[in-house]
Amino acid sequence: MRRIEIDPITRLEGHGKITLFLDDQGDVANAYFQVPEFRGFESFCEGRPVEEMPRITQRICGVCPTAHHMASAKAGDAVYHVQVPLTAQMIRELVYAAFVAGDHATHFYVLSGPDFLVGPDADPAQRNILGVVHKVGLQMGRRVLQHLAESHEVVSLLGGRFVHPVMALPGGVAKGVTREMQTRLIAIGQHMVEFGLFSLQLWQDAILGSEMFRDMIWSEAFLHRTHSIGLVDANKQLNFYDGNVRIVDVEGHEVALYPPADYAEHIAERVEPWTYVKFPYLKHFGWKGLVDGMESGVYRSTPLGRLNVSEGMATPRANEAYEAFYAHMGGKPVHATLATHWARLIEMLYVAERMLELASDERILDTDIRAIPCETPTEGVGIVEAPRGLLTHHYQTDERGVLTKVNLIVGTTNNNAAISLSIKKAAQALIGGGREITQGLLDRIEMAFRAYDPCLACATHAVMGEMALDVTVFDSHGEQVARLIRD
Repeated sequence: MRRIEIDPITRLEGHGKITLFLDDQGDVANAYFQVPEFRGFESFCEGRPVEEMPRITQRICGVCPTAHHMASAKAGDAVYHVQVPLTAQMIRELVYAAFVAGDHATHFYVLSGPDFLVGPDADPAQRNILGVVHKVGLQMGRRVLQHLAESHEVVSLLGGRFVHPVMALPGGVAKGVTREMQTRLIAIGQHMVEFGLFSLQLWQDAILGSEMFRDMIWSEAFLHRTHSIGLVDANKQLNFYDGNVRIVDVEGHEVALYPPADYAEHIAERVEPWTYVKFPYLKHFGWKGLVDGMESGVYRSTPLGRLNVSEGMATPRANEAYEAFYAHMGGKPVHATLATHWARLIEMLYVAERMLELASDERILDTDIRAIPCETPTEGVGIVEAPRGLLTHHYQTDERGVLTKVNLIVGTTNNNAAISLSIKKAAQALIGGGREITQGLLDRIEMAFRAYDPCLACATHAVMGEMALDVTVFDSHGEQVARLIRD
């Protein structure tokens, strides 16, 4: 049996590889998406005060620290049974909206953009952000950089710093909004809305205007039918910061709608011996393996999944884009994996509009920004929508607020089974039948996982005594001095 490895896979956070096994006829018999790194955040957070967690857990990842910061703060609110003042909630959501706007732009223009705007068959040395700028022009490049800089500015302005903000505390936030800040936030919000509209037009012109990419989006190679999960508000419209979790099945029917604290009644996690990323699945359907369809427990927690569970968008121009998306794709739900990028741009417009709404609301200037926790800490769950999927922080403490148990389910973990399915289906459709295996063909297989915007360092776990481990130690001269193997 022939073996092909794509190692490392590119344009993502963390380390991963794809291993393909070909039978004697040259067809793909099996495909594995493997994450060889592991982290132990859940274990080493035990024994720490819960109020430290918003500062600790954001170190899990330099790509989505604000997501961990917010989910952790919300879990802390729940542990201390404290009601966050309205203005503090608004400030948290405003900062989070700016963060998502920047993160989505980074993924589209830097990570996935080279596949579409430069092309999967281009020289790999050109498939990067510089190749994108060369293709579409310096003016667009300046707009992208301005958007990213302003996203960073908002998080830094209220969070203290962009990469690891320190604003959220159990019960509220550490810093309020001044009138001068509000003026700047409104200006940035307006710029972000314009950039969101510009990006959607670029998708319309460059991707939907290309016959090759239209065919890829609709191709069976990049389609499988899974359930969808996402956070929604009281109107069942998308909300990144707060709300209830909604699950819809393969046909778009509601399976569950539950508060964050009830997540364990609906989601279970499975461990496989060949990867350090768990496989969450829906308890309602049970684990049937890496298969899709109505009876499978596999779900997607992505921009596409979030749109599938939402009954529209809560801002006007994003809602227009949402309706145009489903009209073009033939109705709800949509299962075309590459359409996730389109959904991501609709979300980018939504968070821009939402940020502008919050910045323009005079209540954001109120000075009541923290309720001091007074009750005995116990247990709490905080959930936000990370850019790449639902993010759950679950903490249990003793009566002093010292953590006794921590469980994290991050966006990429939610999507691990779906990513594996997408890679296998793309590989089986693209390889075989006597076709030459080219670099461009392998890049098309990578496009299947890149649609999920995976963040692998966030997702990995160590299950001591069960997971295989191979550690080789070299001295300063490159000589091997020790090797530890655990099968």
